[in-house]
Amino acid sequence: MRWQSQTLDADDGALPGLSRAGLVRTVRTPEFDGITFHEVLCKSALNKMPESGALPFRWTINPMRGCSHACRYCFARGSHEYLGLDAGRDFDSEIVVKTNVAAVLRRELGRRSWQREAVALGTNTDPYQRAEGRYRLMPGIIRALTDSGTPFSILTKGPLLRRDLPLLTEAARRVEVSVAVSIAILDPDLHHSLEPGTPEPRARLDLVRALADAGFSVHVMAAPIIPCLTDSRAHLDALFAAIADAGATSAMAFPMHLRGPTRDWFLAWLDTEHPALMRRYRQLYNRGANVTPAYRDWLRDRVNPLLTAHGLRREQGPTTPPTAAPAPTNPQLALFG
Repeated sequence: MRWQSQTLDADDGALPGLSRAGLVRTVRTPEFDGITFHEVLCKSALNKMPESGALPFRWTINPMRGCSHACRYCFARGSHEYLGLDAGRDFDSEIVVKTNVAAVLRRELGRRSWQREAVALGTNTDPYQRAEGRYRLMPGIIRALTDSGTPFSILTKGPLLRRDLPLLTEAARRVEVSVAVSIAILDPDLHHSLEPGTPEPRARLDLVRALADAGFSVHVMAAPIIPCLTDSRAHLDALFAAIADAGATSAMAFPMHLRGPTRDWFLAWLDTEHPALMRRYRQLYNRGANVTPAYRDWLRDRVNPLLTAHGLRREQGPTTPPTAAPAPTNPQLALFG
């Protein structure tokens, strides 16, 4: 979404450096200290993924751009530059909110051409980041998808999803619903340093339990694995044990990739917090965004036996509560966040 494609007639008084197109107002509130919300009226809600992509879904919805989770490694940081904002602190604190996204989505889903293909949320930024508590966009999105008979998936780090659990349970009786939770770090100090705006890992484990108790088969994205920081056998074993104990039925883990401006942002943090690792990282990421094949294979050989030992490698279909009618098995939709 470029600002230029969201033109409105009103002079909205946008902040310097931002196009005024599409911006209704800019909001700062005491409850969200240090965060600025840019409320826009979007023209479209559904984003079509390139057909050449390897993802198991073709459509996504991003109710917001930018994310107050402020994860140092977030791959989506580069998308903020597309809006004329920077990929560092602006991504963490300048949040673009599509206030009319549910109404626009309902209109798009009502078109005769809509084929009810699977839609994924949480593929760019978290739909249940803190701002969702203020704007309450997700209930309208969930209802629109459900009423249209469209299957959907959600990937989140936000326990705020529990607010909508009754709505999701009802939706799962009518359409295929897949829910995944992202939990990759247990150490509290490392969590606060790497993911300063995210809920505590324990709160996310409690979310897994709540979803499991509601009858969902919960997948956990135990990723990304941060080389030299979260890849020890002890950490991974404890992580998978906690995930399994919370009631998850499957999990996956893969190494961090450092694409575009995310690379500079993360390495600046690493140089400040763990300077002794800089040389190792230059070796591991000497080919660009991805770790070397040797490290990738080493991590796979470490992770897979632990997933098996904790019963987290079972193949899963859509996470539909047992009270719903049986649904055909699809690939896990919410693996890619």
